[in-house]
Amino acid sequence: MNGDTAAQTPTGTDHSADGGVGLPSPRSTQEATPQEAPQDAAPHAARQDAPAGWRDHLARFGYRPRPEATLTERLVPPMPDGPGVTAPDVPQSPLLLRLGVSLPQGLWYFLCRWSGWLGPIAVAVFAGLLRFTNLGQPHAIIFDETYYAKDAYALWHGGYEINWPEDANTTIMTPGAAVPYRPTPSYVVHPPVGKWIIGAGEQLFGMNPFGWRFAVALLGTLSVLMLARIARRMFRSTLLGCVAGLLLSVDGLHLVLSRAALLDLVVMFWILAAFGFLLLDRDRTRARLAARLGGVADPLLAQRINLGWRPYRIAAGVCVGLTCATKWSGLYVAAAFGVLTVLWDVGARRLAGAPRPYLAVLARDVVPAFVSIVVVTVAVYLASWWGWFASSTAPGQGGWGRDWAVGRATDYPWIPEGLRALWHYHSTVYEFHTHLSDPHTYQSNPWSWLVLGRPVSFYYESPKLGQAGCTAADCAREVLGIGTPLLWWTAVLALVYCLWRWVLRRDWRAGALLCGLAAGYLPWFAYQQRTIFLFYAVVFVPFLVLAVTMLIGAMIGPAGASRERRIIGSAAAGLLVLLIVWNFLYFYPLFTGQTIPLEDWRRRMWFNTWI
Repeated sequence: MNGDTAAQTPTGTDHSADGGVGLPSPRSTQEATPQEAPQDAAPHAARQDAPAGWRDHLARFGYRPRPEATLTERLVPPMPDGPGVTAPDVPQSPLLLRLGVSLPQGLWYFLCRWSGWLGPIAVAVFAGLLRFTNLGQPHAIIFDETYYAKDAYALWHGGYEINWPEDANTTIMTPGAAVPYRPTPSYVVHPPVGKWIIGAGEQLFGMNPFGWRFAVALLGTLSVLMLARIARRMFRSTLLGCVAGLLLSVDGLHLVLSRAALLDLVVMFWILAAFGFLLLDRDRTRARLAARLGGVADPLLAQRINLGWRPYRIAAGVCVGLTCATKWSGLYVAAAFGVLTVLWDVGARRLAGAPRPYLAVLARDVVPAFVSIVVVTVAVYLASWWGWFASSTAPGQGGWGRDWAVGRATDYPWIPEGLRALWHYHSTVYEFHTHLSDPHTYQSNPWSWLVLGRPVSFYYESPKLGQAGCTAADCAREVLGIGTPLLWWTAVLALVYCLWRWVLRRDWRAGALLCGLAAGYLPWFAYQQRTIFLFYAVVFVPFLVLAVTMLIGAMIGPAGASRERRIIGSAAAGLLVLLIVWNFLYFYPLFTGQTIPLEDWRRRMWFNTWI
C-alpha cells in the first residue's frame, strides 16, 4: 500500500487531454534504502544496457522510456489541470479542430482550467437524474424501509426509536392519515446516524416514499461526484476521474440502494468520504515534506521531521466515526484506514531518504494517526447517541435501556450511568448480530457476491393487462438489488490486475483501492453462518469501480506510447465502457421498478438464482 516505485504517472503530462496513465519509472538508488539499493541498481543497469533491438521490440507495443522524475515530482505528481497548472496558451483539441469547432481562447482556457470540476459535476448531474427521476416509485414501503423510515421519523420527533402499531405501514401509506406515532421505546440494533439522515428527508418532504428516500438519493449522487474527484487525484487524470464517476452512476446496486431508505448506501458514502480525505491528507503531507526537503533527499531530516497539523486526517476520522454510527461494520474500516495512512507515511519518509522509515513513523506518526482515526471515531460515535442520552431515565419513558443503570450496583461507580447503560445496550446488540441466523429467501454467501450469485428482490408485483401500465397479458414489476453484471464481472478481472500491480509493481494506488475493498468485503467471511445479503456489498462498489478504472487506464496506455497503441487502447476501453452502459440500460427497468412484459422480465433472469 505504501510502495512508490510504480505509483506515479509521467510528470508534466496533461492526462485530461490524452487519458493515459503512466508506465512505472525505474526507482533511483537515491530513493532506495541502503538495504534496497543493491537490489534496485542491478535491474536498472540491465535496462540501460539492454540491446537496441530489444528496446525497439518493446517500442512496437507502446513502450517509451521516460525521464526520471525529481524527488518533488515523485512525492507530489502534478495535477493534470487547474489553477496554477493549466497554461494560458493551452492548445485547442485537435479532434474539435478536425470537426471544424474552434472555441474562443478565453473560453477554452476556462474549460481546461476547471475541467477537473466541470467534468465530475456533469457526471454527478447525470447520476442525480437517474436517482431522483420517479424517486417516489414504487409508491410503497419496500424491503427494510419498513424499519428505517419509521425509526427515522421517531428519532426526529422524540430522539429515540419507538414501537409502532401493527397496521402502521397501512396507515402511513393512506393519503391524509395521521402518522401513528406513540412514544414507547423499541429495541433496535443499528446506531442512529443513518436514520437521522433518512429522517432529514422526511422533515423536508413528509412521511412518504419520496421523503424517506430523498436524503439517501442525495448522498448517492454526491458519492458519484466524490468518486470522480478521488479517481482524478489517484490517477492524475481528469478523463479517468470522469470515467470512474460514470461507471458508479450506472452500477445497478448503487442505483437501487440510492433509491431506497436503507442504511448501506449511507455507510458507503462515509467510507468513500473518509478515503477521499485520506488522499487529500497524503498529498498535503507530501507537499509539505517536499517543501522542507527542497527537492533533495535528506536522511536526517526525513527521519526526524514532524509532519505537523493534519486536518484532513481528522476529517477522515470524523467520517469513519459517522460510518460506525450508521453500522458497526465501520469498525473494520477504522482499522484498515488507520493502517493505510500509517503505511503512506512510511512510504513518504522512505522516499524522502529516511534510513529507518518504520522507526520514524513509529516515533512520530503512529500516535497522531491513532488520535485522528480511533479517538475521533469514538468521540463521534458517542456524540451520535445524543438523542438517546437526552431521553428520560424514567422506566418506559426514554430510549430502550436508558434506565438500565439507574440505581444498579456496579464495580465501576466512576463511569456515568448513561455510559454504563449504553454499554449494556451494545452488549445485547452484539449478541444479536453474532447469532442472527434466521433463514431468508434472498440471503447469500459472500463468496458469491462478486459474481452476483444471489441478488435481493426489494419489491415485486405481477400486474395484469391494463394495471400499472401493463401492456401484455402478464407483466412484472420488480426492484432487484443487483449490480450491473458486466461492470462487476469486469471488476473481477480488474482486481486480478490490481493485485499484480500492488504485489509485483508496488503500486500504491492498487494497494489503496484493495485496502478499501478488503475493509468492506473480507470481514463478512467471518460471519458466513449469519443471515447476510448481497446488497451489503454496496459499501465497496466504489473500490470495484476504481479497479475497473485503473484497468481502463492501462488499456488506453501510457501517455508516451505510440499513436497506434493509443488509438487501439482507447477504442477498446471506450467499447468496454459503452458495453457496461448498455448492460445498465438493459437492466434499468429492474433497478427502478418499471412495469415490463413478463417475457421481458424472464429474459433478464440470466440465472435461476436471480429469481
